[in-house]
Amino acid sequence: MSGKTVSLQTHDDESLESLRLRAQRALAAGKGRLFSSAGNVLDGETPLKRARLQNAEPLTFQVGRVAIQATWGAFATILGDGSVVTWGRAGSSGVVGQLKNVQQIQATSAAFAAILVDGSVVTWENANFGGDSSDVNDQLKHVQQIQATNHAFAAIVGDGSVVTWGDARRGADSSAVHDQLKNVQQIQATNYAFAAILGNGGVVTWGSTAEFGGDRSDVQFQLKNVCQIQANCHAFAAMLADGSVVTWGEADAGGDSSAVRDQLKNVQQIQAAKEGAFAAMLGDGSIVTWGDAEYGGDSSAVQDQLKNVQQIQATISAFAAILGDGSVVTWGFDRSGGDSSSVRDQLKNVQQIQSTEEAFAAILRDGSVVTWGQVECGGDSSDVCHQLKNVQQVQATSAAFAAILVDGSVVTWGNANFGGDSSDVNDQLKNVQQIQATRYAFAAIVGDGSVVTWGHAISGGDSFAVRDQLSCDQLALGEYYGHR
Repeated sequence: MSGKTVSLQTHDDESLESLRLRAQRALAAGKGRLFSSAGNVLDGETPLKRARLQNAEPLTFQVGRVAIQATWGAFATILGDGSVVTWGRAGSSGVVGQLKNVQQIQATSAAFAAILVDGSVVTWENANFGGDSSDVNDQLKHVQQIQATNHAFAAIVGDGSVVTWGDARRGADSSAVHDQLKNVQQIQATNYAFAAILGNGGVVTWGSTAEFGGDRSDVQFQLKNVCQIQANCHAFAAMLADGSVVTWGEADAGGDSSAVRDQLKNVQQIQAAKEGAFAAMLGDGSIVTWGDAEYGGDSSAVQDQLKNVQQIQATISAFAAILGDGSVVTWGFDRSGGDSSSVRDQLKNVQQIQSTEEAFAAILRDGSVVTWGQVECGGDSSDVCHQLKNVQQVQATSAAFAAILVDGSVVTWGNANFGGDSSDVNDQLKNVQQIQATRYAFAAIVGDGSVVTWGHAISGGDSFAVRDQLSCDQLALGEYYGHR
């Protein structure tokens, strides 16, 4: 809240939209929404005389936080006034008039779903991926949150029930379990299946069955007092209140944890390698792994080193654990970051780790960065290592990294087609606050609220067509959320 106040003269026939725009200009603010003293949104062409406002009633102009969401090939940005701008492989023109007062956006691989302030939902892009919700629009009321597989959406509505749409074979058909989906608290997803945690701690699943976790019948009676669920592409892992773990889905991808069941006690956190393995951090700082051995499911070669683990990060097929002394232990597929022997001596005082699909980047306490893994995916930062100083955070596409430095500049490396080369926009990348990514491109929110993009042009790297809407006088800086 800036605390600024202005007084505006109005007349009965002036529209609410006109008043909103005048308030925005008078306050020298970015796009925002106008609220009555009762908290009602004031927008549209309704004249003031019909808006049921009191004479000299104080109104509030609220500039919302910029939020960026991404499919595999497109970005959608919520502006300060709750409207939405899209670019890349996205087309929202058919619903642009409905995209007002947007609260949040969720995405499948190729479609978006926006929750509006009134709890309704607007969807767009590829219908086969959930971009068409017309069959269930009458059910999408008072929506609280939305989760997504690659091809379908699942919305929790106000009464705790669930509404699904998209590809029926990949999570959109929940008819078989509709009567069980009551008092749903949260939903997790593999590539093609959903798992919902109920208020009583039970779990309901649907979607593609054997290979993706849509059928939990083999473990149904063990799924009691579930606190949270983690997922990779093919399997689910549920943490129970007593610290034990129950798994289901494709057995070889982590759906079968029977070999380590006795070790899975006092579990604090679970991390997933997308291609087929899980790693559980226990209360004593040790690690238990299961799933595809080649993809990180077997940590026996480094088990004696996995003590006092603080954090775990993963590529699609390897894990990296930060220990209490700031060193790092890795395992899994060598080329995807499972082998860090070439940089072991540099991995000291590590603060955090980020990953592309097949490489890791570690930020050290002194602000420098150490990388390893597949060279084509960002595992080699030697060309920019002299620039990687005072790094604050690192973001990643599937094959490139982008680091924000303390002075607000950005350094990139990895596959140029995936955002590893930002040379064309480097002069614009100043005072960068946050970066979001699709699989192929980056979008940076700059201090003045504008957005700068680079990477694969048609997958979000080129925002030229919407540059006027993304300029600094249109946006208000805030937080974002993401989907990789």
